[in-house]
Amino acid sequence: MTDVLGVLVIARNGDRTEYYQDPNTYESAYTESTALGAAESHQLGTFLRSTYMSSSSPSYIADMKTDLVDTHEVHVHAKAGGEGPVVFDSAIALLQGLFPPNPANKIVLANETTVVAPLGGYQYVPIETVEPGNDRSLEPWTDCPAFEQHIADVYSSPEFRETAKAAGPFFGSVRDYVFGRPTTLENAWNIYDYMSTELSHNKTYAHRLPPTLVEQARGYADFHENAIFSDKDVGGIGNLAGRTILHTILNSLTRIAFNGDPLQFLLIETSYHPFISLFHMLEMTKENPEIAAIPNYASALAFELRRGPAPEDRDFIRIKFKNGTSGSFETYHAFGHRSDIAATEFIYRIENYAITSQKQWAAACSAGFEDEWLHIGTKNAISSTVFAVLAAVFLLGMFILSKFIKSARAKAQNTRIRLADDEVSQPHPSQSQYPNYGTLSNNVVAQSASISEKQHLPL
Repeated sequence: MTDVLGVLVIARNGDRTEYYQDPNTYESAYTESTALGAAESHQLGTFLRSTYMSSSSPSYIADMKTDLVDTHEVHVHAKAGGEGPVVFDSAIALLQGLFPPNPANKIVLANETTVVAPLGGYQYVPIETVEPGNDRSLEPWTDCPAFEQHIADVYSSPEFRETAKAAGPFFGSVRDYVFGRPTTLENAWNIYDYMSTELSHNKTYAHRLPPTLVEQARGYADFHENAIFSDKDVGGIGNLAGRTILHTILNSLTRIAFNGDPLQFLLIETSYHPFISLFHMLEMTKENPEIAAIPNYASALAFELRRGPAPEDRDFIRIKFKNGTSGSFETYHAFGHRSDIAATEFIYRIENYAITSQKQWAAACSAGFEDEWLHIGTKNAISSTVFAVLAAVFLLGMFILSKFIKSARAKAQNTRIRLADDEVSQPHPSQSQYPNYGTLSNNVVAQSASISEKQHLPL
């Protein structure tokens, strides 16, 4: 019997066109997916199916329906901000590989006609898009003043300045291949993204680009993104991308562990940013410094919930990472462990750093909810206290007024003069005493009845 009770998978989107991000704010420009990106995500979906939905796999989820998707067992979230359109397309392609068309996806109508879903039984799996305006779990770094200050602090740090100085020759040599884009370490992401995109899609550019330039660009982009999306403090603002997605991770693992909840597979389709933060927060980079970098397209980070070995009655978490379309899952360990970590310990060590609401995100970003709201004695706290007192007085006054009105009405009712029954009870008029408005024809009556019946038909 397999030991896997369920799994949460965080997947990066597949290939796309050039994607510009402002070096100071990370506000982004439009991008769109490519056929290559769809193929990469579909390949990842096929791989995940063979890993978790094949009875011959050691990670098979035994109690899960694998032929036809059960939407109670499988949930999908997709980031809508930034690369949102690409992320959504990647989620669709991944699900096509995870739950391929099946002729059993059919319905028998009342007239005994059998209808198979299009494309040979295509399976439509619902996707919940995560909009930054409503939910910051998948894109918390934009419109965040504290994160923008963190970016500025990184750029002014001695390590960044030393690296920028050492990278001078590279940025000088690459200038002719980025066509007017700023050749600075601050712009390292955009330089690499442009070069790698053109290298994949532009044959003329690929023939012109000298060897090793794109590899050097990737190295500086890795350094840049790793510095921006990490922090020395687990709860620091640099780990914001990991802290907001962490709430979904912990909540989903708890649901999978609960026998009364049908959830067994959660897919979070997103961009590369939270991967870097999570690797640092879980201390995976200490033993594996090579993953402190941008994950490749269609990468996957899996959190498997497993039964503990006998006589252990606790559940354990195994973390696996697959970097891009090549290779398979590799197991990584959190917090210096040499094996799977108990789910209780995993949650205990990390849950206090999770950002669970828009209000907490705003407080962390100092945007709308300043930290002073949380401190007694500050100007904001005093103002809110006065407001609360005034509100309480108002509500008390309304309560007393309602009691007074009710009492007055009761007294008026008791003093009202009552007439004898024969003075107030009048016989109903005979049918002839009613005004005659004419009669409806049978056709009109039938039409009215028909309309009334239609109003009760289900929509």
